Amino acid sequence: MSALEGPTLHVRGHVIVGDDREVGDLWVKDGRISLTRPSAQGTNMVELEGWVLPGLVDVHCHVGLGAQGAVDAATAQDQAVTDRDSGVLLVRDAGSPLDTRWVHGRRDLPRLVRAGRHLARPKRYLRSYGLELDDVAQLPEAVRREARQGDGWVKIVGDWIDRDLGAEGDLRPLWPDDVLAEAVAAAHAEAARVTVHAFSEEVIPSLLAAGVDGIEHGTGIDPDLMYEISERGVAVTPTLLQIGQFEAIARQADGKYPVFAARMRRLHERRYEQARALYEAGIQILVGTDAGGTIAHGRLADECAELVAAGIPDAAVVAAASWQGREYLGYTSLVEGASADFVVYPQDPRQDVGVLRAPTAVVLRGEIVAPQGG
Repeated sequence: MSALEGPTLHVRGHVIVGDDREVGDLWVKDGRISLTRPSAQGTNMVELEGWVLPGLVDVHCHVGLGAQGAVDAATAQDQAVTDRDSGVLLVRDAGSPLDTRWVHGRRDLPRLVRAGRHLARPKRYLRSYGLELDDVAQLPEAVRREARQGDGWVKIVGDWIDRDLGAEGDLRPLWPDDVLAEAVAAAHAEAARVTVHAFSEEVIPSLLAAGVDGIEHGTGIDPDLMYEISERGVAVTPTLLQIGQFEAIARQADGKYPVFAARMRRLHERRYEQARALYEAGIQILVGTDAGGTIAHGRLADECAELVAAGIPDAAVVAAASWQGREYLGYTSLVEGASADFVVYPQDPRQDVGVLRAPTAVVLRGEIVAPQGG
């Protein structure tokens, strides 16, 4: 190897390759990671130092979604860049009304795992967000179609307020148990996994019976079902930034939907207790901001801080937001020959997740995409 063929980056310090595993050095050549000291160092090699994490993961994010529905491509690009510059280099898009397949061709944007459109029913979800099915029997075929068009995931809306009940309006499941089970089976037959929006307690048994792979929010999961969820390997994404808005949602519902408002307040008040109980039950916790819609992009560090506020250890949250989340989505971390997707920090975020807010450098596909100093 000549000097000109040497690596372009060298990071020294603490390179975290997984749970309780770290090495002292990492090199980047041709966009790939090497953990072995090269024979030639390169003439223009950049030196970095600090604590290195595999690229962060936002497993519940909505690139292409705004408060009123689909945004234009330029806005979607800005959303992805904001996520990237915060250190998020892998995104599972948990439902978007915009076709974002073009992101796959952009080397300067985070890797995107698309779940297609939210699948919901008329007047039983946020307007202009999802694909609304007039007949519940359409769900299995809609799931099959989204599975074929997505990147191995399908997103179903499991419950929402039923306003047709008037003052008694409250969260109610959207799908009959048999239809939901058939839909999940259809996704699995297409080699896709299913994750489901779920606020209420009532919807959880049907999700488990149907064999879903993930639960988003999970505010209503009963403690008696938590160990079953753990044993089944169903991952839960608490989205505490989103749940933090439940009090405001309750205020908007006061008067017209008092039953719903009361429930949302209960879920809000016990959000930290709920997230901690999920973790203590051994459930795999994933980290997702629910960015898009009403949550700004680039806030994964804030979501991590919320999980720590709930009582989950900093180190466990960092693992979930980095190498564990990547593994869950089928992506490698800092191993020999892997794509050089990592973030450098001035201190150890496993000791204080607040460090995640100020990366020294963000490296995607071997290129520094966010300047040193954040």
